[in-house]
Amino acid sequence: MGTFALYLLVTVVKILWTVKDVNAAGAFTPQDCSLECLRQGVPGCEYCRITQGDIQKAFGSKVVKTLGSCIPWPCFELIGNEDPDICQHYIHSPNNVTVETMEDPEPTSDSVVVSWRPSPYGIAFLRGFQVSLQVLGGSSVFCQLFLFHRNRSLPASHAQEVYKSDPFRGLSLGSQYAVTVMALPVPEQWDRFYRSTTFSTRSCAEKNGMNKCKQDWYPQHVNVVQNGTTAAVTFNLAPQSLGIRSYFSVCYINDIKKQTNKVDITPNLSTNKTHHTYELQDLQEGTNYTCEIAADVVDAVRKIFTIHVEHKEPYSTSLLALLLPLALALTAIIIVVVAAFTLTKAKMKWLKLHIVPDSDILKEHQESKTQGDMLTWPRTRASPPRLLICYSTSDGPAHVMAVMKLGAFIQQHMATQVCLDLWDSLSVAQEGNLAWHSRQIQECDFVLVMCSPGLSHRPVTTELNENPEDEESSWERDNSSAEAAICLIGAEVGRAKSRGQDLSKYMAAIFAYSAETDIPTELSLVSHYTLTSDLPLLFSHLHGVSLHRPGGYLKISHISEEGFTQLPAGAALLDAICEAAEVMKAKRSTCATLNV
Repeated sequence: MGTFALYLLVTVVKILWTVKDVNAAGAFTPQDCSLECLRQGVPGCEYCRITQGDIQKAFGSKVVKTLGSCIPWPCFELIGNEDPDICQHYIHSPNNVTVETMEDPEPTSDSVVVSWRPSPYGIAFLRGFQVSLQVLGGSSVFCQLFLFHRNRSLPASHAQEVYKSDPFRGLSLGSQYAVTVMALPVPEQWDRFYRSTTFSTRSCAEKNGMNKCKQDWYPQHVNVVQNGTTAAVTFNLAPQSLGIRSYFSVCYINDIKKQTNKVDITPNLSTNKTHHTYELQDLQEGTNYTCEIAADVVDAVRKIFTIHVEHKEPYSTSLLALLLPLALALTAIIIVVVAAFTLTKAKMKWLKLHIVPDSDILKEHQESKTQGDMLTWPRTRASPPRLLICYSTSDGPAHVMAVMKLGAFIQQHMATQVCLDLWDSLSVAQEGNLAWHSRQIQECDFVLVMCSPGLSHRPVTTELNENPEDEESSWERDNSSAEAAICLIGAEVGRAKSRGQDLSKYMAAIFAYSAETDIPTELSLVSHYTLTSDLPLLFSHLHGVSLHRPGGYLKISHISEEGFTQLPAGAALLDAICEAAEVMKAKRSTCATLNV
């Protein structure tokens, strides 16, 4: 009887365990459990979120301030103290990393949740995940850390399970982010432990609708009624909730970007709150106009419409007015026939004396036809070239921001994959600054050194620093990696020159606030550029295309010196360069005052 009762108890336990496995088929979401619960292996602590308090308790406030919630080796420090063997196994990177948008009550931000599947390779030794989110073109990183309890061992079947992160809230609308999911533990010299992907948050218009976004709104309905050289234009007004009270309209002649008619528009909302009509006067006859209308706000979207003004001849009903054109036309025809007959006879006589080969005529025709043709960009590469950007941090945050904005512009609008240490802080922390730069120099197709005064000149401090460690961190720690990278690049350039190899992989560039003398001697043999005026030359260097050839030229409007500011990334780059120039000017004034 006792044996039968024991058999029933075991059967019930198996059934409950099977039901638990079936329920586990859904997505795993993090639990609220303490770090002490994980270390003790309590059964209720299966997939736990690690908070800032847990990290501060384990590492101290100084490390938390430096690293935030991103810990380079979380398994060893958090759950490997009691049993170091737990964190000694290789775990492959997760699979199927996806980003899902969540409903966010804030109209100016977005929220996302990251999900993934664990790899079946090494899953029995999996101890958790770390998820990091970084905005492209910025340096801030948001991290979430999730750990399993130390006694849990996942079977291979769990590779089909989906794990989810906590929501990442407060993300800027219309921005690009990079998300990285890292499997724990991470032994040394192992590069297959993480999976990264990029995504974009929704625009304001996508989330809230165009009628709730001031910069995205534009007149959708424009009606033009012409009366001679005057045109009446009617358009729909913006919703009153956007607070737009004024508009403007500009017109150009025959698509030439020379403003001819500008009208400032301030509708009277007491008369009509939905539509407004204004007039364009003194239009030229026989002219095509391209016009734009938009709200009078910064970076407003413009609605384009066209106007064609016909040339009207005065109408006369007199018989003379009708017969005179016919007589003139008949006379002209007779003159043309006689002239053609005379010229034909003269040409036949001349051809007998001067016979021109057909091949020469065809060649001359082809040369005249292709004169001034615009070349097209031959897209021959299977993948975009990789560009490593090296720079100095000694010139302050404004210079670093200008470099980051340059990298973002090149990656978005010049068909190039940019490698920047601030965008890959996790790998830099794992490999070390010098090792990371050395690997990128070997793997990247091109290396661009942004030269500035701080790259070769150490700043002179006017006061003694009481803390030697702070003095070390103020320059040597920030600029040592740049100097080491320059030494590595200089050695590679010298080695390639001695072997007679191509030096096109390496480039040096300065912003307008720097000088040619800021370029180190090691880089005197490579190509030099001044940005942003040489953006077309840099594009030509990266993609190996010629900007000019006899009878043709290559034009890409959004990277020209006049056109790149029309893009949001180009405008941000120009603002960052101007701000850095002001900082440099103030710094030089201060140094001149101190020298006096």
